[in-house]
Amino acid sequence: MIKVKNILEYLNTMAPFDNKCEWDNCGLLVGDCEAETNKIGFTLDLTPAVLENAKKNGVDLIVTHHPVIFKAQKNFLKGNLAFEAAKAGINVISSHTCYDCAKCGVSDVLAQTLGLEDITEVETEEKPSCVRIGLCAKCTPMQLAETVADKLGTTVRLAKGKRNIGKVAVCGGSGGDFILDAVKAGADAYVTGDVSHHHFLLAEQIGITIIGAGHYETENPAVFSLMNKVCAEFSEIIGIYLGEENPVEFIGKK
Repeated sequence: MIKVKNILEYLNTMAPFDNKCEWDNCGLLVGDCEAETNKIGFTLDLTPAVLENAKKNGVDLIVTHHPVIFKAQKNFLKGNLAFEAAKAGINVISSHTCYDCAKCGVSDVLAQTLGLEDITEVETEEKPSCVRIGLCAKCTPMQLAETVADKLGTTVRLAKGKRNIGKVAVCGGSGGDFILDAVKAGADAYVTGDVSHHHFLLAEQIGITIIGAGHYETENPAVFSLMNKVCAEFSEIIGIYLGEENPVEFIGKK
């Protein structure tokens, strides 16, 4: 019999909850660690549609990346996703920044998805770091952007640097602030999810290629990787991807 606490303990060995950022909220956020679990749903976010899908499929535990409870709450009322999950008897574990920086986590999966080789950690002020760097086949900035778009199945934003690409740094999600760390590590290009106008201007100034590939797009591959690892560890468990849709639509000319 597998209990929620067994899944929690396994996730903690793979991506220790103590490694989360100070402002983050990770771990068992809804439910009972002693509850039995037979079917686990995996998703980037817990949304109303995802929760309904979990209930329809008989899921008793949901593992999310983004925390279902993030900021301090003064009430816990009908319509709140954590309340509705608890009401349905569904436990929720969230593994956010601790999974971002884990050796098998979000940024490592992103680097592997993009086909990088000799992947290593980039030193940043955050310890452990969630930025990775690896080698790619020599290419132009445009060719790299096309590869990223193809591998992640999306449209990307690109600021072309002043040299061809051989070494690429990556960070899933909101990694724009680590651009200088990528440069210091010797990256010719930096791929992350959220890139602001300020970051594009900085990239142009320092001559590095930067690619904004979307928050959902750069993190969601790691959801499948996590599901596969949990299911391999617990063969009795049924794991399903809960089918979260990207909330962003792309309209108009590329």
